[in-house]
Amino acid sequence: MSRYARVGAGVGGFAAKYAGQRFFGFDVDSDKNARELAAALGGLKGPIMKVAQMMATIPEALPAEYAEELAQLQSAAPPMGWLFVKRRMMAELGAGWQKRFAEFEKEAAAAASLGQVHKARSLEGMPLACKLQYPDMQSAVNADLKQLDFIFSLYRRLDPAIDPREIAEEIGERLREELDYDLEARHIALYRDMLSDEPRIEVPDVLPELSTKRLLTMSWLEGKPLLSFKEDTLERRNAIASAMFVAWWHPFSRYGVIHGDPHLGNYTVREDCGINLLDFGCIRKFPPSFVEGVIELYRALETNDTDRAVAAYERWGFKNLSRKLVDILNLWAGFIYGPLLDDRVRTIADGVTPGEYGRAQAFAVHKALKEHGPVTPPREFVFMDRAAIGLGGVFLHLGAELNFYKLFNEAIDAFDVTQLEKRQAHALKKAGLISAA
Repeated sequence: MSRYARVGAGVGGFAAKYAGQRFFGFDVDSDKNARELAAALGGLKGPIMKVAQMMATIPEALPAEYAEELAQLQSAAPPMGWLFVKRRMMAELGAGWQKRFAEFEKEAAAAASLGQVHKARSLEGMPLACKLQYPDMQSAVNADLKQLDFIFSLYRRLDPAIDPREIAEEIGERLREELDYDLEARHIALYRDMLSDEPRIEVPDVLPELSTKRLLTMSWLEGKPLLSFKEDTLERRNAIASAMFVAWWHPFSRYGVIHGDPHLGNYTVREDCGINLLDFGCIRKFPPSFVEGVIELYRALETNDTDRAVAAYERWGFKNLSRKLVDILNLWAGFIYGPLLDDRVRTIADGVTPGEYGRAQAFAVHKALKEHGPVTPPREFVFMDRAAIGLGGVFLHLGAELNFYKLFNEAIDAFDVTQLEKRQAHALKKAGLISAA
């Protein structure tokens, strides 16, 4: 009840002020309102922070000034103290839980919006990462998602160019999934299978005997933060970026699966420039037809075939597309696919900072949609787009210079939707997941 009251008061106070401005005919200062909404959300922490950050990283989910403010919010909550940790561990593993570890560090190695990670050591001496969910997160998530529809309904009044209802449903579903560590363990098994032949990418192993739905115990993967390699040689930075490209595009093009959270904290880098994937709470599985649509749109842009582009968008799930709306969507597609169509060594975008990546293009598309929209992005589009922007931001952070055309065409070489469907069904079944087909 307290959570509902605090979230409702924070967002409701902002909404009341905005409504008053509109009712009395005052000029609406979007920049100021964006700062005030960020301030209202900023004191709440927990799941609403994750929602705000998701909204900020999904192109067109919010106007540019709102996205910029929300992107600066920090999702990291203060970690639970040792007394809290002991109670939570006892709740998950029983009264004698400490005897099941040779070591268990009292201080959290990392803390985020839904839980925190402690480094430990098994009785056999294996370094472990114990991901422990904060107490009562299910209630907190339900409270925060209850307000999400309200936030988006407010946004529809702020700017009706994009109908965000599908975005809200997608965020809600993914956030609820992140609370289920048993599901995350199966996602880890899926990624270990999909990337088993790729030595550049390491996926942790799960210890089921030390895991529950709210405690996930994995092997500890040694590595350094990705940003600590920004000043390394170009050769090593390119090697890291190439591994990142494979870690994202290989599962998608061969299995219809993406790692949907582009947060830099979800990766570490080994000394050999290979990468560790650390978090599997936000995994999106796509129908094979959607993957086919992604590749079909690439071919349409490659050959400047408008009819083929329309068919690709419809395969994605866009509806009632006029020729003008297709032209507008092609502006955005041209930005996303641009580096993949350019057969040369290049950066992902010249003269652009990671935080600005995609902003100018999103603004241009948003402006055009005001005149010719609204458009409702299909649910599948949400995290696909978000992850692509996050991946581009990683390449910009690293200053990587690669032939993205060559990397992409290697990823989609000999693509066959029927084979993908069979491969996906087998991998999902092996990992204990339900097929997306």
